[in-house]
Amino acid sequence: MRARDIKLSLDAVGLLRPAFRVVEALRGRFNRSYWAGSPSGLAPDGLPVPPPHLAALVGNTGADAFLEAGREIARCIREVLAVDGVQPEGFRRLLDFGCGCGRVLRNWHTLPNTEVHGCDYNPKLVRWCEQNLRFARFNTNAIRPPLVYPSGHFDFVYSFSVFTHLPAELQQPWIDELRRVLHDGGYLLITTHGPSYAGILTDAERDAFTAGRLVVRYGSVAGSNLCAAFHPPAYVRDTLASAFDILDYSSTRVGQEFILLRKRSGRSLS
Repeated sequence: MRARDIKLSLDAVGLLRPAFRVVEALRGRFNRSYWAGSPSGLAPDGLPVPPPHLAALVGNTGADAFLEAGREIARCIREVLAVDGVQPEGFRRLLDFGCGCGRVLRNWHTLPNTEVHGCDYNPKLVRWCEQNLRFARFNTNAIRPPLVYPSGHFDFVYSFSVFTHLPAELQQPWIDELRRVLHDGGYLLITTHGPSYAGILTDAERDAFTAGRLVVRYGSVAGSNLCAAFHPPAYVRDTLASAFDILDYSSTRVGQEFILLRKRSGRSLS
């Protein structure tokens, strides 16, 4: 039986999420070669390295890969922001929505005047961040909105590899919520699985994607790496990001498309 058939069978009887959690736990617990760096457990940036069972939840099975991925994503964020002539150092407050165990967020610890925030729906990841990345502030959110932050609180929100793991019914509520916590003119950066992923879709999925419809696999395990969403550009432009100005729609970087949005001033969603 193919892996996809097994997943579909488990999904049909409601066992896909617990089975996937077991796989994630085993992947982390038995990774003996995870970290061969400093005996103190600190990375070259002077910050602690998360344990393997937590790093596995964000898709990395080695500490070096975890750290390098975070650096590269942060670099891409800088490059995309530069399209509109801005940089992270100019923000008063920024939010990493779906921060995990700080893979990207840790790269902002040197920002001199920026209040750095992170949130995630997994309390274990948030707890590790609170205890080890003390330069930032953290909150736990539910799988559905709202967030705890007041309206207009942030200059910049980024969300790497989050909308790629949400089912259709959570896409618009979350984009609307991130819009709420941005001030007018604030920036939102999201990433998607776009046209470069068309080759892995089934014929039926590809037809839907080509027609401009969101394609989601394993929506019952929302928020996990197993749930996969594929965003046609037309869906992003006409539906998901219709309340924003699209400033940049980048080609694939580190496996995902980076989309830079700006909140329009004075527009209500009511």
